[in-house]
Amino acid sequence: MIKPELEFVYEAGGDLEPPREIGNTMDGMRRIIPIVGGGYVKGPKISGKLMGNSADWQLTRNDGVTVADAIYAIETYDGAIIQIRNRGLRHGPPEVMKRLAGGEEVDPAEYYFRTVPEFIAPEGPYDWMNKSIFICSGARYPAGIKLWVWRVL
Repeated sequence: MIKPELEFVYEAGGDLEPPREIGNTMDGMRRIIPIVGGGYVKGPKISGKLMGNSADWQLTRNDGVTVADAIYAIETYDGAIIQIRNRGLRHGPPEVMKRLAGGEEVDPAEYYFRTVPEFIAPEGPYDWMNKSIFICSGARYPAGIKLWVWRVL
């Protein structure tokens, strides 16, 4: 058996616009969370900023689990543009999720927020991102988000 190890890649943080509700659908409540440009990306493997004109298309299922599906990009400080599709799950006790939805600051240890980012990087110094699996833990704040990304070795 080979046990995977993790290598920290970066922390990202950025601002979000208020959710835009699509409404109840056959599979749950859908909404769009626009991602504001200018957020940061900093870490030992990559640094830059989050680009805007992006969004997280969310579905909150009937069991209370929110399914995130965000598409956005990083512009590195050396000029590379890297596309990201980040899909995952956020859930917790109903009272914690109600506080989070109500705009309260909630300790991220009180809920589960994990995603699997997939990168599309150009040839060159970031090509290694096309050749690995990544996992991410996140924290949602009233008007923003923080993400911590690791590469699975």
